[in-house]
Formats: sequence, structure tokens, C-alpha cells
Amino acid sequence: MKILVPVKRVVDYNVKIRVKADGSGVDTANVKMSMNPFDEIALEEGVRQKEAGKATEVVAVSCGVAQAQDVLRTALAIGADRGILVETDAELQPLAVAKLLKAVADKEQPQLIILGKQATDDDANQTGQMLAALLGWPQATFASRVVIEDGKAIVTREVDGGAETLALNLPAVVTADLRLNEPRYVTLPNMMKAKKKTIENTTPADLGVSVESRLKTLKVSEPPARTTGQIVPDIATLVSKLRNEAKVI
Repeated sequence: MKILVPVKRVVDYNVKIRVKADGSGVDTANVKMSMNPFDEIALEEGVRQKEAGKATEVVAVSCGVAQAQDVLRTALAIGADRGILVETDAELQPLAVAKLLKAVADKEQPQLIILGKQATDDDANQTGQMLAALLGWPQATFASRVVIEDGKAIVTREVDGGAETLALNLPAVVTADLRLNEPRYVTLPNMMKAKKKTIENTTPADLGVSVESRLKTLKVSEPPARTTGQIVPDIATLVSKLRNEAKVI
């Protein structure tokens, strides 16, 4: 069984985000970039399935600028067998990414696609669902456990009321939640081994996919600064402040 794992290059989660002065977007100049944490969890799951003998190959794919090769090298160090970079300088939105991943899936013919439930830069939580719809495959989102057996993926997913277990016929699409696993630490020897693994470069044009933007960002702004808390002497004062100052009741 082949597993395809899409991974996205995003601003590292430890970095404090800065908004550009003109409000056109987030400043990424000289900012540390890394793999989307949810995608890292998805990749770890794919590698664990291979180590358990349920998969024969794990292929990592990333869509974006040439520098995304760094993310793919990290994926190879974690345990992916090879990487695919769909290189483009265009601003990629969820539908465009889903179309690119569909084209890659049509070529690679994986039996399972595991990706993060969302990216930490846009928090869209759309790509996995759109990809499943385009492929016509069953899907399970927010997975906290994945078991492959008898040609099915048994997925426990997190829902508002607790947990739900689904049985998906393969091929299928699964999106990973935080509690699916804890990604392994990437060691230096594995990073060196990753340099010998293959990364295939392609473009949206090669795949026959248009990545034209359908959405326009009007403005990006920082959230308002939080004010300091207040200690009130009694409930009556608290209710008065909530009603007259905060205006939430």
C-alpha cells in the first residue's frame, strides 16, 4: 500500500507573527519556516503505518515555492521514501492545492492520503475535504487514531460529543488531529540520509492545473491588544461592568 502525505511550508509556530505595514499580509522576510505541525503528525502516522508493515511506501508532496524543498527534506528525514514538489510562486488557496493534490494522486495512485486537518497560517481546514470530494473517495477528518486492516481504514475521529469511529473503504482521505500521535525528533544521521533520497520537481502546468486565485485578501490586521484584568469587590460591580463597559450582557 502506498501512502501520500501532503506537507505545507508555514511560518514556524514559535515565531511571533508580524503584519506588513501596508496590511497586505503577513511579513515572512527573514522568518523561520517549518513544516505545518498538523502535517508533521500526518507524516508520522504514515511512517508508523509503514513500520507496522501496513504500507510499502510513503510519498511526501508539497506545493509552493522552491524553498519548500527544505520541508520535503525534513519529511524524508522523518521517514518518507521520496518527495514531490509542485513548484509555483503563485499564492495557493485551498481549492487550488486540492486540485494539485488530486493530479498528483491520479499519477501516484496511493491507497491512502493523510494530511493535517488544517494549516497554521490560514487555518482554512478545507483542503482535505475538497481533495476527497474531487477524488470521489471516502474521508475521515480530525483523526485521533487510524488502524489499517482488511482493506479498510478504521478511523477514530474527534467530534463535539466525544469520539466517533468510522470504517472507510480504501482508497480514502484522512486528516490528522493533534492527538493522533507525537512526531519523532529528526536526528542528524537521518537528515544526512535524506539528502540521498529523491525529490521530483513538477509544476501546476505539468499537471494541467490552474492555480488562479479565486479569493482576494482585502486587509490583514493584528488583533486588538488585550487590556489588563480588573479585580472587583462584589458581584454587583461585576455585573455592572459587564453590562455598561464590556456590554456583553
